[in-house]
Amino acid sequence: MRSTLPVFRNPANKHRAVSLTLDQFTYAFGNAIPAQEAAELYDRWTIPAPGKPLFEAAVANFSLHSPAEVATGNDTRGPLLLIAGGKDHTVPETVTEATLKQYRGSAAVTEIQRFPDRGHSLTIDHGWREVAEACLTWLAGKDL
Repeated sequence: MRSTLPVFRNPANKHRAVSLTLDQFTYAFGNAIPAQEAAELYDRWTIPAPGKPLFEAAVANFSLHSPAEVATGNDTRGPLLLIAGGKDHTVPETVTEATLKQYRGSAAVTEIQRFPDRGHSLTIDHGWREVAEACLTWLAGKDL
């Protein structure tokens, strides 16, 4: 919840692009890396992002035709690898595990790869190659 507070604290943000401060970014994305690296990633990668998708996701369970709706039972989709960072403050590992359970009704390949010591920045921080290699290895094992 703390990671999304910069967006949700003002309902008008549903129609705005929202910027994170360095402290907010460090908590939400860079909590599992050194502070200096978090600051470098903040300077290099942050841009204002639309608040609308977060608001849509927050009310998805209460909306009959939510734009955030996903056909989790689709048997004809491609394989899905969910990535979980054990120290992720933005999408905690428990949320990724719950997402995996939502796909259990599909015959399509759905698996999870866990990185216990990683946070939400795992695809852009110093360890991104480990994540990329794990994904490529997984794909190769699926003959893709």
